[in-house]
Amino acid sequence: MNPPLKLAVVGHTNVGKTSLLRTLTRDIGFGEVSPRASTTRHVEGARLSVDGQALLELYDTPGLEDAIALLDYLERLDCPGERLDGPARLARFLDGSEARQRFEQEAKVLRQLLASDAGLYVIDAREPVLAKYRDELAVLAMAGRPLLPVLNFVAAGRHREDDWREALARLGLHARVAFDSVAPPLDGERRLYESLALLLEKARAPLQRLIDDHERQRQARRHSGARLIAELLLDCAACRRGVAAQPTLVQGAIRELHEAVRQREQRCVEALLRLYAFRPQDAQAGELPLLDGRWGDDLFNPETLRQLGLKVGGGMAAGAATGVGIDLLVGGITLGAAAVLGALLGGGAQTLRGYGARLKGKLKGQRELSVDDAVLRLLALRQQLLLQALEARGHAALDAIELAAPQEALWRQGKLPDALHRARAHPEWSALNPGARLQQPERQEQLDALSATLTSTT
Repeated sequence: MNPPLKLAVVGHTNVGKTSLLRTLTRDIGFGEVSPRASTTRHVEGARLSVDGQALLELYDTPGLEDAIALLDYLERLDCPGERLDGPARLARFLDGSEARQRFEQEAKVLRQLLASDAGLYVIDAREPVLAKYRDELAVLAMAGRPLLPVLNFVAAGRHREDDWREALARLGLHARVAFDSVAPPLDGERRLYESLALLLEKARAPLQRLIDDHERQRQARRHSGARLIAELLLDCAACRRGVAAQPTLVQGAIRELHEAVRQREQRCVEALLRLYAFRPQDAQAGELPLLDGRWGDDLFNPETLRQLGLKVGGGMAAGAATGVGIDLLVGGITLGAAAVLGALLGGGAQTLRGYGARLKGKLKGQRELSVDDAVLRLLALRQQLLLQALEARGHAALDAIELAAPQEALWRQGKLPDALHRARAHPEWSALNPGARLQQPERQEQLDALSATLTSTT
């Protein structure tokens, strides 16, 4: 088994070296990220493995602080009549007292680079190309290890990527990659590892394994995220609250339903954050619009009536399943609904257990409150936007994601997926309802269908 590829992550102080390591390892707890200079004082390592085999070791190093003075010192190390090459010159420097005193931080960086197969030279692309950076590259080049410049912080405005690309080319560094550690591109890791493979031919195979594994993980996270959103939507679509038709009680039930849905969305947010290895505080579900709710005409929607036709086995309810003459009015039920009640009474105790109590409540003037279609659309859009934001978020990001409501015209339009219409007729499919039966095969089928729809639109 081949040993893992060793990479030293090097560069000036406070350019985002630790941030890059956090994003590449998907570890928000790696090192310390701070706007203060010289946050990293010691070498710290992380390992990337596939199927239990370590393929890549990454080493975070302290920031280079005084490369101008160090380069001048190194150029004066040659004894009269000798011309040391870069590694020999560094070896003499590291054996001397200055490596333990004045240039202690730089010595830590150079020791790790010499012990590595290559280095990632991290650049804050917002900074101008200054002489100190050219001197850093001159010092690092003495180690005789391939260097891949990584242009960080290029997603924000006011960067100087073009200036850096030109300066690096003038120094002979034509292989480089733009990789923003806060907002990395979806193909950022692939391009980084492919660029490394150009510099290290022997590492091409393990780097390709990393690329393939990361793509599989990305697809798995995406499908799992769509499943979490589908479960949220199905829970909310099938959720209902019975309430007597009195204004005070109705408004209280609306508020209760509103809070139940809000908490259910927050649980989905937290599950998505865990899936993508972010902190709970990285996103919070915002306020939902407190609409007047949606009255329970789902007792007579085509899906419910289809079930009635199957259970009762013909007659009035089976005819009603075709949608003829059945409607629920806000103030009560029609004669057609009463006819369905009669059909239910003839359908036996099993059918009554499933629907009789709800119909009895209708006859007594009770209402069933369910989640408005507009809120379902809002939940779907908001969680899909969160999923997209998490896919494009680096693990060095410190700002929380704002889950604002999309434009009203946007989320009030469009047709709801068929799975949600079916869920309206199945209160037992919602974890928010008492007596939920979440493992029913038909519920799982609708979850699969809804997940596939969400995956294709995210």
